[in-house]
Amino acid sequence: MIVVTRLNESQFAVNPDLIERIHENPDTTLVMADGAKYIVTESLHEVIDLIAAYRARIVSLARFVAPDDTGDPAATGDHTAQRSLGVVRGAGPDQASAEPPDDRGATAPVPFRPRNT
Repeated sequence: MIVVTRLNESQFAVNPDLIERIHENPDTTLVMADGAKYIVTESLHEVIDLIAAYRARIVSLARFVAPDDTGDPAATGDHTAQRSLGVVRGAGPDQASAEPPDDRGATAPVPFRPRNT
């Protein structure tokens, strides 16, 4: 969530993933995916910077989440544990055999294929 300020100086948090558009004419208006509109005191560039900082923080936090040993929280009885996210292998013809994960649970990178345009 990012914290923004209404014109009456009250602050509120908004989920930046639900922001569809940001207008600045003359006040900065956040247009949400559900059609709700919020007028805020921050400028267009400040809101964009807040969103970028929020997303950088999420990526940074996700990088340091330690994966569990089994990959299955139900197996340990700990339903609050999070499973680590891995690479999902494609089912294309060039993906005949999947390589086993290494000791950290990581697999080899999936090669990119050019688009058929």
